Formats: sequence, C-alpha cells, structure tokens
Amino acid sequence: MNDKLKTRRTELKLSQAELARRVGVSRQTVNMIESGSYNPTLELCIRIAKELGVTLNDLFWKE
Repeated sequence: MNDKLKTRRTELKLSQAELARRVGVSRQTVNMIESGSYNPTLELCIRIAKELGVTLNDLFWKE
C-alpha cells in the first residue's frame, strides 16, 4: 500500500481522477498504485512525483 502517495495527493486536495488526468493514466491505475496492487513504470513514477511536487524517494522509498 502506498500511503505516502495517497497522503500527498489528499494534502493537495486532488482526487484520484484529477491526478490520473494530470499524469495521463486512468483513475483505476492511481487506485491500484495506492493500494499496492500495481507496480508503475519509472516514467510514471517520475510524472506522479513531479505533479505532486516531491521526489521519487518521498513517494516510493520504503523505510
């Protein structure tokens, strides 16, 4: 589960659908990334991080 992505998205008051539109994927894709059932490409990870104004490590690094 990617709580970091969901937390940052909600901090910015973005719906899954709006984030998906901005990065060029479906809402279902964003939902699957957040739930941990889909492993996005590096390119998609970069687009998401840029859109949310954070680094890849901020969103996807597991501690």
